[in-house]
Amino acid sequence: MPELPEVESVRRGLAGLVVGARVESVRIVHPRLVRRQPEGPAAFAGLLRGARLLAPRRRGKFLWLPLERDPVAGPGVGPDALVVHLGMSGQVRVVEREDPVHPHTRVVARLDDGRDLRFVDMRMFGRLEVDELLPTPDVPDDSVPALALHIGRDPLDPHFDEVVWADRLRRRRTGLKRALLDQTLASGIGNIYADEALWRSRLHWARPTETLPRAAALELLGHVRDVMAASMASGGTSFDALYVDVNGESGYYDRALSAYGREGLPCPRCGTAVVREAWTNRSSFRCPACQPRPRRARV
Repeated sequence: MPELPEVESVRRGLAGLVVGARVESVRIVHPRLVRRQPEGPAAFAGLLRGARLLAPRRRGKFLWLPLERDPVAGPGVGPDALVVHLGMSGQVRVVEREDPVHPHTRVVARLDDGRDLRFVDMRMFGRLEVDELLPTPDVPDDSVPALALHIGRDPLDPHFDEVVWADRLRRRRTGLKRALLDQTLASGIGNIYADEALWRSRLHWARPTETLPRAAALELLGHVRDVMAASMASGGTSFDALYVDVNGESGYYDRALSAYGREGLPCPRCGTAVVREAWTNRSSFRCPACQPRPRRARV
């Protein structure tokens, strides 16, 4: 499933390709991708048609393109945005209109510059929605879609308060990995980058949050940021063809992973074989020597 670095790679790609383009028409190939749009697919297409796409933004795994309408659409419309959540296999492609259509294309937005903005999703857990933009409670001159208002700022957000995050994490009384993946604490951290940050911190995923000193929590946050930055520099992590950027290219950070997906391979730090352990309905990867299980553990 795409995590923050992958979504950020898509955002950066869109920023260089579609800003200022106007949507001429919208074709919904499969309505499941717009299933949550109030009043249905026709309302989605109507709200998007004629709108100009502004600079894309992101919070965690939510990506959105603010919409500008000219002339003013009338009372009760805007400010709003096209919100994209990639789900497990969603892709956003910017292609020439004559390019072959991918078999899993679900929505096509035709742009006024002769290109298509296509939304491809094999498993169809992703979603598109035109949603209103609301001011954030902590920074009133900032705004996010109503869909994303419930999640916390992500660790790369300039308004992210690391001390508040560390103190809230330590009060959670749960396992470290569960706290890292709690999107109300900090958004955008998923399974891959949680395992990588814990490996860099030499911390077990079941370490009780309340036993972690603030300094150690801040160090862990630093590793989260570092591993995400490294992944973004590589275009994200692609284990299969399900994640690609707007040009259809895969990321290659999987070549630099130290723990995730490396069961049985030597730990890059000490040489001990990395183990895979069941965690909720997922897997956790760790080095048993560098990340020993704590005497008291929380799942």
